[in-house]
Amino acid sequence: MNQYVTREEFDRVIDRLQDLEDAEFMRGVEADTSGRDYLPAAAVKRMIAGESPITVWREHRGLSLTALAQKAGVGRSYLSEIEGGKKPGSVTALRSVADALGLSIDDLVAD
Repeated sequence: MNQYVTREEFDRVIDRLQDLEDAEFMRGVEADTSGRDYLPAAAVKRMIAGESPITVWREHRGLSLTALAQKAGVGRSYLSEIEGGKKPGSVTALRSVADALGLSIDDLVAD
């Protein structure tokens, strides 16, 4: 009796395990009643590609740059510089933007 599995068999088992883990995660997301907002996959891909999380979330919320700046109480040009990566943004400004978007500051800063 063969006690070994081929690499192909191993890879199939790993793929199936990952599919099951993904399905379990999605069941948890679908059952989440906390009201937490999730981004569509296309928006997440934009952030992975390096686009500003503020821009992605702002557009997801349907806000213009001016509208978000007003809602957050920060200058439009300053917010534009933060979104464009020209300025890092102060903690106070980022917290205000996060609040205006209904997010945690952790949702806006890279790990």
